[in-house]
Amino acid sequence: MMKQSKKTSEDEAKLAEETLALVLAGGRGSRLYELTDNRAKPAVYFGGNRRIIDFALSNCVNSNILKIGVVTQYAAHSLLRHLQRGWSFLPYERNQYIDMLPARQQIDEHTWYRGTADSVYQNMRIMKTHYRCKYVLILAGDHIYKMDYRKMLVDHSMTGAKCTVACIEVPKQDAGEFGIMDVNDQLNVVGFVEKPKDPPTIPGRPNYSLASMGIYVFNADYLYEILEKEATSTDTDHDFGKNIIPKAVQDGVVYAHPFERSCRGRTHDGLVYWRDVGTLDAYWGAHMDLCSEHPQLNLYDESWLILGRPQQTWPTRFFYKTPRERTLDNSLVSGGSVIEDAEISHSVIFPRCKIKENSVIESTVMLPDCFVGKNCVIRNAILDRYCEVPDGLQIGVDAEFDRAHFRVSKQGIVLVNQAMLENITAERNASGEQ
Repeated sequence: MMKQSKKTSEDEAKLAEETLALVLAGGRGSRLYELTDNRAKPAVYFGGNRRIIDFALSNCVNSNILKIGVVTQYAAHSLLRHLQRGWSFLPYERNQYIDMLPARQQIDEHTWYRGTADSVYQNMRIMKTHYRCKYVLILAGDHIYKMDYRKMLVDHSMTGAKCTVACIEVPKQDAGEFGIMDVNDQLNVVGFVEKPKDPPTIPGRPNYSLASMGIYVFNADYLYEILEKEATSTDTDHDFGKNIIPKAVQDGVVYAHPFERSCRGRTHDGLVYWRDVGTLDAYWGAHMDLCSEHPQLNLYDESWLILGRPQQTWPTRFFYKTPRERTLDNSLVSGGSVIEDAEISHSVIFPRCKIKENSVIESTVMLPDCFVGKNCVIRNAILDRYCEVPDGLQIGVDAEFDRAHFRVSKQGIVLVNQAMLENITAERNASGEQ
């Protein structure tokens, strides 16, 4: 394996100053179903009072990479509003900014962004005339992790690569779910295969493979050159993983950067933490981990803060009318909520939620501004924003009822939104049920 390069903090600062970060945040995230009906996947709430995109943006700020563009397309209103209200603090007069780059039909009036690579290609004129960077850092806006991008830039500079791909080690038996890099002992990428049945392994580690994290550093000139060629191709998906990276590998200019070198958020056992929360089960599971005794993701690490939109809320109010024991354990309850005579266990409650008397909330993710009436039971569920659960409704109790009225995942996690609840109310009214 190539030895990790050594550079001074001055070198890292210079590399960061010469870098433009582009966060690709235009994807829907269809495997989250109704959670992304009205918001792009990067805008989905996470962790009690943040959104998924806040992790990539916070990594940029913590890495002192302060020239940032966010490329948006699908259902962008919620995301744009979040960026305007929570991420407008960088001073442009110091050449620091987070610019929003929505789809603009740059090619013609019918062509929106056709893929991840095309979303960068359609912004090349702006990048060349306004940003004038030496390096371009391409980031996915929909993963949960902490990373010092400067370490990756140092590796990129020291190897003389034109493209560097951040990679995470995965067991060989799981490698079929990823794009896998085939590397030599110097971490030069000699092959790239998407979801292989027989994946290449890491030299000297036959049970592990290197999976692409969808994080790339390019020399800007090389990126512009390869995107120009790709834009005129007729047989392409205009995608970094499917098209651009394989062509760069053919050119022999790609190196792999092990995430181990730049990870700033490790599990309780010292392992690197990186999660794609793109399915209901993965999204729910990542939240349940936050409620455990030793969460794999530390939200309270002040040495690498995850920033977001500041919320001015009143403290959460817990009020119990009668002196009896109730469960309130292993949960995150955000500000501005009102809990009245209710039980909460192993749950993440986002801001401004109200839960009425004798209701039981277990292993549930409740997004902002939800209301739960009296005598409800909610288990193993995700409640989208603005849900109003009527008195006495049980969710996650009767599997047949759940499948008939809600979205149920492979692992039995129940996704609920307000439209589904309104259908239940309409059924009750039609049958005369009180």
